[in-house]
Amino acid sequence: MVKDGPGALARLDMKAAKLVDRDDYERRLEELQETVSHIQQAYWHGKRRAVIVFEGWDAAGKGGAIRRMTEKLDPRGAHVWPIGAPSAEEQGRHYLWRFWQRLPTPGTFAIFDRSWYGRVLVERVEGFADEAAWRRAYDEINEFERLLADDGVRIVKLYLHISREEQLKRFRERLTNPYKRWKLTGEDLRNRARWTDYVEAVDEMVARTSTPQAPWHLVPADAKWYARVECLRIVVHALARGVDVSPPPPDPELVKAAAEMLGVEL
Repeated sequence: MVKDGPGALARLDMKAAKLVDRDDYERRLEELQETVSHIQQAYWHGKRRAVIVFEGWDAAGKGGAIRRMTEKLDPRGAHVWPIGAPSAEEQGRHYLWRFWQRLPTPGTFAIFDRSWYGRVLVERVEGFADEAAWRRAYDEINEFERLLADDGVRIVKLYLHISREEQLKRFRERLTNPYKRWKLTGEDLRNRARWTDYVEAVDEMVARTSTPQAPWHLVPADAKWYARVECLRIVVHALARGVDVSPPPPDPELVKAAAEMLGVEL
């Protein structure tokens, strides 16, 4: 059950450090993008693996945050997995099966735009999973993530939270902009109508699945600029912890031979 007192979303400071200066945003974004690209190189050379999970409300800005995070990454070492409803084949298997197929190979990142948490969010609220199944899923997910962490996978979980008023504003913008109208779906409207149920589900998800090896990071996302750099900051901090991100030392004989061949004095 959710812990006593207000849930995690109610305790989140939605007015936290909003960025209004574009120059400051651009500077911080560029710095963090450069840093995460260095971290990716360190993971590649060290054959490390990372899983980055994005969850959040419809129109919370998950896609925009992912685009900024991956903009300077080598696409050979990072794969973004957009997760929708399971296929007919996937429905006939355990719900975690399709995520096992998408785990990162050595030296790479796997970035999930929605994830296995659908079992305790949309599947719970919309009744796609019965109560026994979604209640059992908390322990299954914790064990799944513990297995990954024990095997050396670094896990970062982000939940982008927006206010109901901000979501309404963004939905209206999508409806009136022909280039964004395709983003607005019937599912978005149905989910919004059950806002209170989703708040309860998110609060219980955080309370039951924020663990030492895979904690939840709740990101206030009413200000898109702030959310984008905050997601990057959290990922940089989590992935760099205890990892040497300096470039690997080159083979001195190779450097010497190359310098002679290319006429470079070192």
